[in-house]
Amino acid sequence: MSIEPGKTIVGFIGLGVMGQSMAGHILDAGYELHVYTRTKERAENIILKGAVWEDAVSELGAKCDVIITIVGFPADVEEVYLRGNGILNCAKKGTVVIDMTTSSPDLAVKIDERAKIKGIESLDAPVSGGDIGAQNATLSIMVGGDKKTFDKAFPLFEVMGKNIVLQGKPGSGQHTKMANQIAIAAGMVAVCESIAYAEKSGLDPETVLKSIGSGAAGSWSLNNMGPRMIARNFEPGFYIKHFIKDMNIAATSSSRMGLETPGLDLALSLYKKMAEKGYENDGTQGLFRLFE
Repeated sequence: MSIEPGKTIVGFIGLGVMGQSMAGHILDAGYELHVYTRTKERAENIILKGAVWEDAVSELGAKCDVIITIVGFPADVEEVYLRGNGILNCAKKGTVVIDMTTSSPDLAVKIDERAKIKGIESLDAPVSGGDIGAQNATLSIMVGGDKKTFDKAFPLFEVMGKNIVLQGKPGSGQHTKMANQIAIAAGMVAVCESIAYAEKSGLDPETVLKSIGSGAAGSWSLNNMGPRMIARNFEPGFYIKHFIKDMNIAATSSSRMGLETPGLDLALSLYKKMAEKGYENDGTQGLFRLFE
């Protein structure tokens, strides 16, 4: 089976901050798109654009050639794929399933093993780039799984992202995302400290960003999240509660491998403070509240 607009029926489960845009790009590319999410109201806009609503995961799973998921937590992934009328219990043989949730590498391996038994092809393909990357179809997509399946799914990945890399065997995409989140975690603390320092010293932080954003200190977080911090715009491009989930997975995996991660540990402790203060639905840039 080749994946082509007009020929391939794509299912999409999870229409949150990022999923909305990702699914929209697939629809705009000419694919027949079937959608499901727990809260149907979130699907109204994309249904108006031509997507087909399904009342259950099982109904979507039985009709689609490719099924993409991007849900909240590993428990949600497990429910959607493995339990009851989950995808692997209702999808037809030859279906390609792609989990783009940031989830556990071990769970990705488990899904792949179960999929093979059912004659289903599986990829784990978490993404990075936040709401901006999703809106602009410039996401980095980190993929684990069989190369033939990766090559088959590549046309769909191209619709959603720009930096698309097969990292290795099943679970490799999730391990790569953990490396990504570890780098971001400590970096976000540094961005908060930097902007707080600029403000405390009496500088105009926007002017400071013009200098340091293009120098050695420059980073995606500094240049994209820094302006939001300065504007006190804490709307979520990526929720704190989901970032805490990611960091917990990374910390668990690191501990299992005997790796010390002091930067990750610090960031996780600070973000947990944010959740305790009731800010878990802020965007990750909301960490700046602790430095004000």
